[in-house]
Amino acid sequence: MSWDFALLLFIALLATGLVWLLDIAVLRGRRRARAEAAAQACRNNAAGLDPDALQVECDQAYERAGRPSWWVEYCVSFFPVILFVFVLRSFVVEPFRIPSGSMLPTLENGDLILVNKYEYGIRLPVIDRKIIELGSPKRGDVVVFRYPVDPSVDYIKRVVGEPGDVIEYRGKVLSVNGTPVPRERDGDYYEPDRAVYVGQYREQLGEVSHRILLNVNAPQDLMPITRFPDFRACTYLPDGVRCTVPPGHYFMMGDNRDNSLDSRYWGFVPDRNVVGRAFFIWMNFGSPSRIGGFE
Repeated sequence: MSWDFALLLFIALLATGLVWLLDIAVLRGRRRARAEAAAQACRNNAAGLDPDALQVECDQAYERAGRPSWWVEYCVSFFPVILFVFVLRSFVVEPFRIPSGSMLPTLENGDLILVNKYEYGIRLPVIDRKIIELGSPKRGDVVVFRYPVDPSVDYIKRVVGEPGDVIEYRGKVLSVNGTPVPRERDGDYYEPDRAVYVGQYREQLGEVSHRILLNVNAPQDLMPITRFPDFRACTYLPDGVRCTVPPGHYFMMGDNRDNSLDSRYWGFVPDRNVVGRAFFIWMNFGSPSRIGGFE
């Protein structure tokens, strides 16, 4: 699910749409005239033929002469399908495949999910300019966005900080505006990709109750991977990081706190990079029982 695919889909829509319009305005009339001329020529050259045989032969001549070129036929056939897919992906829902374990235990590697494209506003496809404001990401939302370091790549994380929030993550404790986010132990969780057991906790982030993973053996210090925009809004400490979220930006974190490359390392997500809110697992071929909603 990337910007490149959206652009390719848009180009395909334009190409097939132009042929579809050309067919309606010009080509269809030409084919009809050509077919009628072929049928008339058939009748003019059919002296002595049985009327029934003549009708069959002239009908075949009409059909052959009126048949569109293969490329016109393909474009006219595929245009409605491409239009439907384009509108669906651009304004309603878009599919996304979970590529890693950074959102465990909420989302597993291989989960196929749906992303709501209109909840945070209507955007023009390809250029991603918001034209209708309908809402904004809230703490606890699971959001798909374009990775600020490489916008051609889509990421999925949970919103931890909204514009103006002061976010602290120190000693593996998350605080928002000076208040630690409530959490309680919820057993252990086995990560098959890393073959380790980690602690599982139930966290209450705003109105959303969800599970997170913490590895007590993982280092507490954090180091940024790049000098991101608004770098000075963050202070890196021996046991974590403190950031003030700039206007129009969000602070994102994975639920798998010690195995997630997120805002702690590469900074804030601009609102213009937000794709939509993830809300439903529609398939996991390795575990169909995972189909359903999630927090």
